[in-house]
Amino acid sequence: MTMTVTVTAGAAPHGPPSLAGLAGLLRDPVRAALAARTAIVRARLPQRPVHALDRFAWLRSLDPGQARDAALLDLLEALAGHLTGRPAPGCAPDDPMPAAALDAADGFTDAPTARLMALYRAERAAAIRPTPPACPTP
Repeated sequence: MTMTVTVTAGAAPHGPPSLAGLAGLLRDPVRAALAARTAIVRARLPQRPVHALDRFAWLRSLDPGQARDAALLDLLEALAGHLTGRPAPGCAPDDPMPAAALDAADGFTDAPTARLMALYRAERAAAIRPTPPACPTP
């Protein structure tokens, strides 16, 4: 006896989405939002040198607003790198979608992605919230 299984592309999964599934759905749109923000910030700054000594001089030459933009640029690049497999400082290496990446992408995504981000945050909060005991302890 043979069984045939048909898989339809785009079929809705049964049950609530998993955190890993939501992270997979969010990875590309969040990375794109971070890349768009990176391009905007980079355009506001003078050309950033490649070599360490030149970069140090460059950082010292920036006014306070540019220095904030330079720090934001470093953060956005680190978060985008985290989503491609290079863990960002301050983020757990096994975290597929750090809260900082979602925060940085807020307001730079379309409405469906924003809804997915909200769902991911809610599911993640529910996953880490301690479960109350089934029976009250005496």
